[in-house]
Amino acid sequence: MARNRGSVPARLGSLVMILGIGIVGCSTPVDSYDGYNTDGSVQTNNQGASSSSHGNIVRTSYQPPRAGGSGTPLLPPPNNNGGKEPAYLPPPSPVPGPMGDGPPDAPPPQPLPTELAMTTLPSYIIEPPDILFIDAIRIVPKPPYRIEPLDVLIIQVGETLPNQPIGGTTPYPVSPDGTVNLGFSYGMVRVAGLTLEQAAQNIQQHLRRTLNNPTVSVTLAQFRGVQQTRGEHLVQMDGCISLGSYGCVHVTGLTVSQAKCVIEKHLSRWLLNPEISLSVAAFNSKVYYVIFDGGGYGQQVFRLPITGKDTVLDAISQINGLPPVSSSRKIWVARPTPAKKGCYQILPVNWRVLTQAGDTETNYQLFPGDRIYVKANSLLHFNNRLSQVLYPFNNAAGATLIGFGSAGIIRGVTSGTSTGAFR
Repeated sequence: MARNRGSVPARLGSLVMILGIGIVGCSTPVDSYDGYNTDGSVQTNNQGASSSSHGNIVRTSYQPPRAGGSGTPLLPPPNNNGGKEPAYLPPPSPVPGPMGDGPPDAPPPQPLPTELAMTTLPSYIIEPPDILFIDAIRIVPKPPYRIEPLDVLIIQVGETLPNQPIGGTTPYPVSPDGTVNLGFSYGMVRVAGLTLEQAAQNIQQHLRRTLNNPTVSVTLAQFRGVQQTRGEHLVQMDGCISLGSYGCVHVTGLTVSQAKCVIEKHLSRWLLNPEISLSVAAFNSKVYYVIFDGGGYGQQVFRLPITGKDTVLDAISQINGLPPVSSSRKIWVARPTPAKKGCYQILPVNWRVLTQAGDTETNYQLFPGDRIYVKANSLLHFNNRLSQVLYPFNNAAGATLIGFGSAGIIRGVTSGTSTGAFR
C-alpha cells in the first residue's frame, strides 16, 4: 500500500511534465522564423521549413494587386520618380528555354522599400469610410433660377428714405418662410419661387407704398446649393456621398481625380459648368495592423491608418514601443496574400540593429494591409502556459491541504475536550 501511495505523486509529476512539453512544442506554421544568424541571414527551424501543408514562407517585396490572382496588375508598380504618374509596361512575353519549350527564367526580385529608399504608393482608391472634402470653385445655377429659402440676395434701390438706404454691400438672406426683410420702414417681401426679374418687380411694387417710383435691381450673391456641396462628406456603406438636394454620387473604387469628374458631371444637371476641388480629408479605408503576442494571455491588435511614408519604427512608436513581454528577436512584417495560394510573405525585422545601430535594411516601408507581428518572449510564454496547466492542480492541492488542516484542528480540539471531560 505504501508503494502504491508513493507512486501517485510521481505519476502526477510525469503528467505535468508531459503537458508542459506538449504546450511548448505546439506552434503555428508561421513560427518558422526564429531570428537572425550571426551573419545577418534569416534563421528558420526545421519544422517550419519542412512543413508543406500550411504553405511556404518567403521573403518578398510589395506587389500590386492583380485581377483574379493572374493577369496584368490592376495598378502599376510603385516607383520613385518624384511623384509622377508611373509608366507601366506589360510583362514581357515568355522566352523559351534551350529546348524551345522550357519555362522562362524568373524575373529578379524587386528591392524592398525601406526608410532611406521609399517608394510612392499607387493612386489612392476611395472606399468607405473615407471622408472627402469638397470646395466649391464655380457653383452657378442654370438660368432661369428661382429663389429658394436660405439664398442670399444683393438688392439695390435708388431714392430711398433719408438715412435708411437699401443696398450697398449689405446681403439680404431669404428666410425659411421665403421672405426677405428690407428694414423697419419698408417691411418684408415674399420672393421664394420667383426669378430674379420677378423678385425685382415684386419688391418695386411693395416699395411704391413708401417711395415714389423706386428703381430696384436684384442679384444672387449666394445660393443654398453651395452649403450642400462644400464641406466634408463621408463615404457611406453603399459607396456614395450625399450632396443634399442634389442626390448621391457613387465614388467607391475611383481615384480622387476620377471622383472629381464624376461629381462635376452629376452637378451639371442643376448647375452651369460646375467646378469643384476634391481631396481626402481622412484616409480611413487604407490601414495596417500591429499585433502584440500576450505570451499565452491573448493578443493586442492596433489598427493604424496609412499615410504613405510609414515604417516599422513609425508603427511601433505610434503605440509607445514594445510591451515588456515582447521579444525583440521575433518581429516580422506579414503581407497579405491570396487565399489558398500556399505561400506567405514574411519580412523579418532585426529590431536590435534597427534601433541600436540605426540600420535601415529591415525598417521596411509599410503598405495597406501589412501586419506587424511581435511575438512574446519564449520563457515568459512557457511560464504562462505552465501556470495555466498547473492552475487547477494548485487549486486542488490547496483545497486538500485546507481540508487536512481543518481536520487536524478539529481532531485536536476534540481530543482536548475529551481529556478535559475525563479529568
